[in-house]
Amino acid sequence: MAAAREKLEEYNINSKIIMARYTGPITRLSRRLGVALFNGESKMKAYNKKNYRPGQHGQKRASQVSEFGKHLLEKQKARALYGISEKQSKKYYQLSTKSTEVTGIRYLQLLEQRIDNVIFRAGFALTRPQARQIVGHGMVKINGKKVRTPSIQVKPGDTFEIKDKSKVSKLFEGIKSAKKPKTPKWMSSDIKELKGQILTIPDKDDLEHFIDHQMITEFYSR
Repeated sequence: MAAAREKLEEYNINSKIIMARYTGPITRLSRRLGVALFNGESKMKAYNKKNYRPGQHGQKRASQVSEFGKHLLEKQKARALYGISEKQSKKYYQLSTKSTEVTGIRYLQLLEQRIDNVIFRAGFALTRPQARQIVGHGMVKINGKKVRTPSIQVKPGDTFEIKDKSKVSKLFEGIKSAKKPKTPKWMSSDIKELKGQILTIPDKDDLEHFIDHQMITEFYSR
């Protein structure tokens, strides 16, 4: 029964994702996955006020999750956080198995090396969905060439920047004045000029610490 219920929950989450975008309430999904998928004090207050899973039995079910459910949860965390479809997630896992790196770590590295995530990490967007939109609207250049595909992988030595015509957008005026997290050490970022460079591949310490990569590996290898 537990496994069937968990599969149903996966279907319910997947059914709200259109073109890899979750269309339901973000705080509810965050509570279901146990990780904040948003920025903003008001939403964080709502998330912290109900720090348990949504639903009638949300407060009672934490200890009832099966091993399958735990593995599924970690995979869904990664999908929701980076805004990828199940098809993309499987593709990243398959690529990871061909690497000499630990499979789960390589899986998360591939997610970090997406250009939409790079734009977010560099501080050019307040959220990953916003970064994805910026890329999709053709505002970003990699090595001097305009790109529109959020899933493009960057590699060490690549340069990235916001197009000159887009730099004057009011969108970036607000982003420049907003408080942003520190740029990760695997890239350089110039928020004033809206440009940066990939210095190296993100290492284990650069990855999201609340995602258990080993459980993702176990989910796909079962």
